[in-house]
Amino acid sequence: MAELVFFSGTMDCGKSTLALQMDHNHRARGRSGLIFTKHDRAGESVLSSRLGLATAAHEVGDTLDFWEAVVAEAMASRAVDYLICDEAQFYTPEQVEQLARIVDEMAVDVFCFGITADFRTELFPGSKRLVELADRVSVLQVEALCWCGAKATTNARVVDGVMVVEGDQVVVGDTTPGGAGLVDYEVLCRRHYMRRMTSHDAQRVASSAQALPLEIDACPLPRSQPPYVTTPPAP
Repeated sequence: MAELVFFSGTMDCGKSTLALQMDHNHRARGRSGLIFTKHDRAGESVLSSRLGLATAAHEVGDTLDFWEAVVAEAMASRAVDYLICDEAQFYTPEQVEQLARIVDEMAVDVFCFGITADFRTELFPGSKRLVELADRVSVLQVEALCWCGAKATTNARVVDGVMVVEGDQVVVGDTTPGGAGLVDYEVLCRRHYMRRMTSHDAQRVASSAQALPLEIDACPLPRSQPPYVTTPPAP
């Protein structure tokens, strides 16, 4: 039976690497598939991993209809046995429903890969719909690590070196200067996400000559946040 499978995890846990490996394994057994992605770090129409591997892919726009795309392949006598769908958190809920329909009515396997929650720890619409519809949700076993060495569970957005918790849900990392600033992302454990403490903050505090050992694990919070730490780090 065909399946809709959602492989989920934080950044740096190997989602795109697994997507590339699964495509290789299926093709090695004579199966034919299509690869889709959206907002990949390497640019448009490419699926890439942080290990340096990459392959051509179909770029997913908001108006793409997956059902029509697969039907077009069938009408052209090109078999489609499976779909690899990377960065699926950026897909619309309607597109996720189209993928489910492809599984149910065309018996095509669909393997989706993506982040579950955004930098505000809120579900992406595409990920939410996948969790609701997928036959299986698989959390990847390769654990990304926070700077402190604990398991990373959240994706923090950093703009010009400062962690932010407000803004548009979708902003591609490493954007060019002149816009909203240099945008980067860092995986953190829940504890340090709540304390708004990135690796840069930890290094800054640790380098302070007046810093106490406990202050390395602390950071100042906005006034609207609970006082998790009573002693802020030295300026």
